[in-house]
Amino acid sequence: MASLVFSPPSSSSSSALVSCSSRSCGYFVSNESRLRISPRNGVRCNLVEPLKYDNGKPSIPILNGLAVPNVFSSCHPENTNNKSDTRLRIFSGTANPSLSQEIACYMGLDLGKIKIKRFADGEIYVQLQESVRGCDVYLVQPTCPPANENLMELLIMIDACRRASAKNITAVIPYFGYARADRKTQGRESIAAKLVANLITEAGANRVLACDLHSGQSMGYFDIPVDHVYGQPVILDYLASKTICSDDLVVVSPDVGGVARARAFAKKLSDAPLAIVDKRRHGHNVAEVMNLIGDVKGKVAVMVDDMIDTAGTITKGAELLHQEGAREVYACSTHAVFSPPAIERLSSGLFQEVIITNTIPVLEQNYFPQLTVLSVANLLGETIWRVHDDCSGSFEPISSLGID
Repeated sequence: MASLVFSPPSSSSSSALVSCSSRSCGYFVSNESRLRISPRNGVRCNLVEPLKYDNGKPSIPILNGLAVPNVFSSCHPENTNNKSDTRLRIFSGTANPSLSQEIACYMGLDLGKIKIKRFADGEIYVQLQESVRGCDVYLVQPTCPPANENLMELLIMIDACRRASAKNITAVIPYFGYARADRKTQGRESIAAKLVANLITEAGANRVLACDLHSGQSMGYFDIPVDHVYGQPVILDYLASKTICSDDLVVVSPDVGGVARARAFAKKLSDAPLAIVDKRRHGHNVAEVMNLIGDVKGKVAVMVDDMIDTAGTITKGAELLHQEGAREVYACSTHAVFSPPAIERLSSGLFQEVIITNTIPVLEQNYFPQLTVLSVANLLGETIWRVHDDCSGSFEPISSLGID
């Protein structure tokens, strides 16, 4: 049977990428010339060796010693050097361990020790390798493909923490699978999003932290508190580094259902104009573009969506934008599901750049030159601190995270 054990990296290991001495690793940025947010309490993670990333390569935060006003502070105790004093524990599932490690690095904590293995018949076994009695436990596990495997693993992790007498259990779900099944569009259909919400609640979770849910009503499916954060600040920060004239920008919604999301994005992006692609869907994962509402001629079009699955919607929209005279087309999405044939469609030359986040891990073979991966680890890490310390995110720039 296969097994996987997560444990803190040894400080003497030459393979360790980062070393942390406080809660913060600094805000994720895209190039060294841009404004950076200073690490919490002035202490930062130091990279053992210089690491760079280009389009089509895995994202690794670029950190340096530049100090600017610390907006990710004021909520937490000042003396945080003794990690053993905290009652906060972070555990990672097997779905996205690299994101979990980045979150822990930002917070200045080590990932909790947990043993996860699969028996020959496919059953999942979870055992915590350290005590969580009376602790606030955060379980980082997106329910990305394989969705059923990762969902079941999350449920078993929650159950293990509940039976280990954890005080509070928060399911940190960067990508919430089954979110698209949030309503009945035809008779005799299931509403799987509600079912999954019930499963997570009944397993013993006290709270859910999710990133960019497909639709806002999914929060109402949970009978426990839900903290909903958005990946927009990370993508907007990256786009701000581009040398694109604001008068040339137009934000495009790939379908009518995403108009509210695109409008909010456009408002933060220099209050750019909005265009809408009218789409008629003939079946699941099959889309056909009909027409365009708005003017994109001679402009740089930024298509915004919450996820890219097979990329049928966004590529057909890009084809229409080029036909209507768009100079360049950028695709921005929080969740990169990338079901076949998404890679072939996205790398076909229609897009100047495809910008995603690391809520879902991207396989190495799925990278292509136009792909840029941004990290949401700092957003999630800061949200975890604020939830743990009972703080609100009601002031800028944290208000854009959507934390109440």
